[in-house]
Amino acid sequence: MPPSVPSLPRRVARILRTSLFAQVACALVLGIVVGRLWPGFASDLQPLGDGFTRLIKTIISPLVFCVVVVGIAKAGDLKAFGRIGLKALIWFEVASTLALVIGLVAANVVQPGSGMHVDPATLSAKAVDAKTGGGSLPSTTEFVLNALPTSFIGAFAENSLLQVLVLACLVGAALLHLGHTKVPQVLPAIEQAQEIIFAIVGFVMRLAPIAVFGAMAVLIGQYGLGVIETYAKLIVLCYAAAALFIALLAVALKAVTGLSLWKFVRYIREELLLALGTASTESVLPRVMQKLRKAGARDDAVGLVLPTGYSFNLDGASLYLSIGTLFIAQAVGVDLSLGQQITVVLVLMLTSKGMAGIPGSAFLALSATASSLGAIPAGAVALLLGVDRIMDSMRVVTNLLGNCVAVFAVSRWEGALDVERAQQVLGGAARAVQSVQEEVAEEPAKEPVPES
Repeated sequence: MPPSVPSLPRRVARILRTSLFAQVACALVLGIVVGRLWPGFASDLQPLGDGFTRLIKTIISPLVFCVVVVGIAKAGDLKAFGRIGLKALIWFEVASTLALVIGLVAANVVQPGSGMHVDPATLSAKAVDAKTGGGSLPSTTEFVLNALPTSFIGAFAENSLLQVLVLACLVGAALLHLGHTKVPQVLPAIEQAQEIIFAIVGFVMRLAPIAVFGAMAVLIGQYGLGVIETYAKLIVLCYAAAALFIALLAVALKAVTGLSLWKFVRYIREELLLALGTASTESVLPRVMQKLRKAGARDDAVGLVLPTGYSFNLDGASLYLSIGTLFIAQAVGVDLSLGQQITVVLVLMLTSKGMAGIPGSAFLALSATASSLGAIPAGAVALLLGVDRIMDSMRVVTNLLGNCVAVFAVSRWEGALDVERAQQVLGGAARAVQSVQEEVAEEPAKEPVPES
């Protein structure tokens, strides 16, 4: 007798029970509906997304520390680790500069701000000051000094990834110097702590659908869908430019490693959807690190390149900043010359590196760029206040994919990538086997047929 086919409701229920992607997708849609129909109620859901982000942030620093220390100690070559860091910085600079150039070219061709004829006298910088808290981006010297920890515990308490990376490199180097014979218990203890942290990540990720529901409801309830109509030209341009940049990333990944970006997107589709819903790449950093390791990237490469990219390789933010600068210039009727646009690229190459973790950093970078040009009124930056949150989805996806491609590319460049394993995992072979095993495990045991 052929096996019975599960009914549609049972299959849907099983997918919702077992698939994080399906859970997050449903939460995303439900959040949009609630935000649209009950905006007042939606604004009260802010703690759902904030609480999830807080839980994730508590484990990012110890996780990065453990992964980097174990990676250095097991690789056994501190020079190789230094080479990985140098190659990562080269890749970051090339990628982010390319994003800036694409943004400028796109804004020059489409002219998203032309025809708005905004009077600069009607604009006030007070709204921008409220958004940024009156802060400022650090100078290059301050940025470098801030990357150096003032205390061991303080780096973890402040959740400063760059400081934690510095400490992890020092501890990993010390373990290599002392050798396993002098401190035989330290490395196994750190490895065990790493496993505990990954287990905690699994627990916290069960709350991801709730976080996405709350964050999306707040977004739609606060801004509504009308802002999309008002800034339609700018929004479409930013997302189209991001799509072009991601296509170039796919070509680069294929050329350097032979891997398919589309298959990788399918591999991390749950993390991408979660990043979209929460508008935060930090919320998926632990899971993405884990998946990159499973996909054949060596621990030391993942531990160094991915967290560093969160500060140095903000490709989506670079696209947005370059397009946004020309948008506000066009909106107030300022025609930037080629020399001024080159200045925009040079200024943003510096300011975009110090944005991570600073409230209103995009507006601070835009204000700094406008001030350096001297031709755009400071208050013109306020034109982007209404659309900034809508751009988060573009920024987080582009930032995340840019950093993941950097991990694969630098790992391949340094010989720290198992290409065969990566192709197998991204091709779905491992997931297919796991799916079959899960289905077999869930099948009810058949009663023995009595002998005649």
